[in-house]
Amino acid sequence: AIVTTDAVSGVPTNHNKGTPPMAEIDTSLPADLEKLVHSFFDRIPFNLLLGIRIDSLASDKVHMSLPMREDLIGNYYRGILHGGAISALIDVCGGAMAMIGAWEKQQDLPASERMQRLSKLGTIDLRVDYLSPGKGQLFTCDSSLLRIGNKVAVVRSHLHSDSGALVAAGTGTYLCG
Repeated sequence: AIVTTDAVSGVPTNHNKGTPPMAEIDTSLPADLEKLVHSFFDRIPFNLLLGIRIDSLASDKVHMSLPMREDLIGNYYRGILHGGAISALIDVCGGAMAMIGAWEKQQDLPASERMQRLSKLGTIDLRVDYLSPGKGQLFTCDSSLLRIGNKVAVVRSHLHSDSGALVAAGTGTYLCG
């Protein structure tokens, strides 16, 4: 499909005959789910110790950031971010995405049962590929859901420096049911 944006109206237009224009998909979270994710996040002292910040939450993507600090340096000759801080940001961001995916998947269950299941949320496996040195003052991570089942979620994450360099990519598997 060939899609352009109308210069005057800004509306996406699909140029295939007989195909209606593309509709925008609402990926915003209900306020109660956003509050739930923030509540879980804020109760984990390690997240606060590292200085991880939630920048945005949506049904299809979680965005978090980590400002560089002197106590997060892993190589003091080069001033680069420690690999443990990199993997922690990938894990925390991926875990939030798994939580959102599980909450939405389990919509048919009563809220109390969903909460009980989410209380077991945890990382089963995390693979991190370190692709370039973590140089910069701010690191951002975006996570998206690859698969959600009744008990397990798989999430893909990308961590970038403030220069735009891809520092690391990770795949996390989370118990969520």
